[in-house]
Amino acid sequence: MTIDRKVVFAGAALLALAGCTPNDTGIGDAARANYAAQIVDPEPQHAEAMTADGSQVAGAQDRYRKGNVKKPVGVKTTSGGSGSGSGSGSSSGGN
Repeated sequence: MTIDRKVVFAGAALLALAGCTPNDTGIGDAARANYAAQIVDPEPQHAEAMTADGSQVAGAQDRYRKGNVKKPVGVKTTSGGSGSGSGSGSSSGGN
């Protein structure tokens, strides 16, 4: 086999294999869709521009160094009971 035939054969093989490649550009979208579904609000709209106040940050760092950290306000994400399902019901077995 000469070099020219090898090149022609390789080119034909590449063209044949090119038909096996997927044309669907959505491959892998399931992982991205699952990730996006877990984000509460990916593009939140704020009423005003978010700003940083250097003196507020400096005060927080100073309180941290001195051990006078402000206790965070508790925020509940759910309401009601725990829903653990560990009730004290009894089964009606044939004893």
